[in-house]
Amino acid sequence: MRVSMKWLRELVTVDKSIPELVDLLDMTGTAVEAVHTSGEALDNVVVGLIAEKTKHPEADKLWVTTVDVGDGTPRTIVCGAQNFEAGDKVPVALVGAVLPGGFEIKKAKLRGVVSEGMNCSARELGLGEDHDGLLILPADAPVGMAFAQYQGLSDIIIELEVTPNRPDCLSMAGVAREIGAVLGHEAKVPASTPAEAGVPAMSSCSVEIVDPELCPRYTARIIRNVKIGPSPQWLAEKVTAAGARPINNVVDITNYVLFELGQPLHAFDLDTLAAGDDGLAAISVRRAQSGEHLTTLDGARRELSETTLVICDPTGPVALAGVMGGEATEVSESTVNVLLESACFDPESISRTSRSLALISEASLRFERTVDRTACIAAVDRAAQLMAEVAGGEVAPGVVDAYARPLESVRLSLRLSRLLQIVGVPIAAEEAAAILTTLGCEVAVHADRLDVDVPSFRPDLEREIDLIEEVLRIWGMERVEATLPAGRGRAGALTPEQRWRERIGAIMRAAGLNETMTYAFSDPGDAEKCDMASAAGELAVELLNPMSGEQAVLRQSILPGLLRSVSYNQRRGVNDVHLYEIGSVFTTSTGRKQPREHTMLAAVMVGSWHPTEWNDRVMSLDFFDGKGIVESLAREMAFDRFKVRAVEHPWLQPGRASDVLVGGEVVGWLGEVHPVVLERFEADAPVVAFELDLARLIRAAKPARTFVEPARFPGVEHDIAVVVDEGVSAERIAQAINAAGGKLLESARLFDVYRGKGVESGKKSMAFSLMYRAQDRTLTTEEVEGAHAKLVRKVLGAVGGELRG
Repeated sequence: MRVSMKWLRELVTVDKSIPELVDLLDMTGTAVEAVHTSGEALDNVVVGLIAEKTKHPEADKLWVTTVDVGDGTPRTIVCGAQNFEAGDKVPVALVGAVLPGGFEIKKAKLRGVVSEGMNCSARELGLGEDHDGLLILPADAPVGMAFAQYQGLSDIIIELEVTPNRPDCLSMAGVAREIGAVLGHEAKVPASTPAEAGVPAMSSCSVEIVDPELCPRYTARIIRNVKIGPSPQWLAEKVTAAGARPINNVVDITNYVLFELGQPLHAFDLDTLAAGDDGLAAISVRRAQSGEHLTTLDGARRELSETTLVICDPTGPVALAGVMGGEATEVSESTVNVLLESACFDPESISRTSRSLALISEASLRFERTVDRTACIAAVDRAAQLMAEVAGGEVAPGVVDAYARPLESVRLSLRLSRLLQIVGVPIAAEEAAAILTTLGCEVAVHADRLDVDVPSFRPDLEREIDLIEEVLRIWGMERVEATLPAGRGRAGALTPEQRWRERIGAIMRAAGLNETMTYAFSDPGDAEKCDMASAAGELAVELLNPMSGEQAVLRQSILPGLLRSVSYNQRRGVNDVHLYEIGSVFTTSTGRKQPREHTMLAAVMVGSWHPTEWNDRVMSLDFFDGKGIVESLAREMAFDRFKVRAVEHPWLQPGRASDVLVGGEVVGWLGEVHPVVLERFEADAPVVAFELDLARLIRAAKPARTFVEPARFPGVEHDIAVVVDEGVSAERIAQAINAAGGKLLESARLFDVYRGKGVESGKKSMAFSLMYRAQDRTLTTEEVEGAHAKLVRKVLGAVGGELRG
């Protein structure tokens, strides 16, 4: 629904800025889709004075004009119109202007004369259908002024998203009523009582409703001696602002009333309707019969089904009820007498017809959402009065009103105790009554309740809870203070598992990883692409209704999804990717009804930690970066026994693969992904990854690390460099050192690995820094030297090494 702010301000006082009004509408449930300014399409169109008019030297029907546009530089413009003289003021589109329809004005040569713009007609500016000549402006129009500003065409348009249950907001009057309730102002809904004269309407036409289930009401008015012509400026502007195209004064009035009151109207050329046996133009509303057809206003011949509701005269269908009129009875330039229809049709019938014929119109959209059958006469009176004023018509006395199914009134009671119970905040009865009154309800206030007569234009108000919603949204939901839910001695809290999950996510982010979420649905071939063989008896969980063949099973590992994310980023020039995900994986087995679900922590890292400068050495992430993150996790979760053990996994690079053990139990894997696997996922190596079983990690975790009192006595540091065979790992040497160190050894840290001069081929030197300390005294030199010598002997014997000289 397009809402013109100029039009809206004629109906209700708006004392808020546009941003404030938009916020209020959003808060009260009327979503704003867009806000834009009309008239912008007429940029570079100004008021011009035709200073000179001379014949074109090479064309009898063209004129060469010299036009003053107010900037001191007259323009030469070639013009084909014949209705102007020198001294007239006209709208001038300068070079660079883009007129409605996307027509761009360029400097061009016409029959040898360069034209520097265009003198415009009303149709070229989108202001009507008149294109017989230029749009001549009043003599006092200021030369050089922007045409949109002079004509008052600049307007702010608010586009509203109207929900299907609020048909009343598909009209300017309905929106004004809604905004009036929000702002606390009364809306002025227009009403009309046309002056009547001549032969009564009932002496000129008759109406019969054959199917009252599909048409509960049909009204008609007769307007005689109309003069078809262009609409006045105010009418064309409003119709344009609402999103329609001005056609002629009679048709524009029907559209105007549709946008103003929300009631679709249709104008027939009365003289084209066939008469019945009584000599009156006979209108009947019925379902189409087999074999009937109708040529609609768009020139299309349409075959009608027996479910289509049609408006007929004695010769057959003349209009698709609520959707589109027929070509044979349309209002044209020769029309003199008009039959004006204002009716109510069944929403489902109109929806079915409009969609089956692919004819979606402003009228059908409103009928599909229900129009107010009690407002038919108000709308037809409004249009008849405008036709008398604008088109010079004579309104026939009376309205032909076939009212087959009168609407029953709805009365609801709103208990004040229930209002308090639902809202949680006391709202005074008088305040609630005032809100409902501004929304169009009639309210009687009692000590314990409000008795509410629901207006016929609000079919959505059916129950007490609907009234409570209306009061609350206008009163302001944001005014309800947040409170905790009531509880009987209970306080809400996260479970230990939930707390650990949040804490693990924080550890990952602190380590430099970004959380992501990939699909739980995966390609059946992912396990094979990753060379991940399922455990004995385990099967993938197949989906009964997959969205595609590439998402036909539930994932057995998070790794494939993360590798796709790496590939996606790398192919778009993002080379540094650090992602983690906490998510579920699934397996099943033959005969099992429910799949097994495990929550896993997985991560991938590629590139470097930060962008490098021109003089930086590129440090690509490798196995040890991933190992460092897993070790940080182990330290924060305070595992008793944690170990990274070298293994071989087919999806990991040999020599860069390991299992992660906690408390002697394998909880996952860590390593660099095998280049062959990366190639299958179109990702570039190296990619470091790990995947750990979250439940096992949480089971082994301690709530807090053991407190260690800072040392009160100094320690003594010694280094040891052991030359060993290449196959001996640092872990084995560290274990030998810790086993031989006794109570005085506080820590052992590897700080160097050396291969080269002075070390035999096939061997390596590994240097450790050892810290000796006693908790109850300062160690003597003799104690440290004795303990260190004993440690060296045991370590060399355990690993088969020798001290490096």
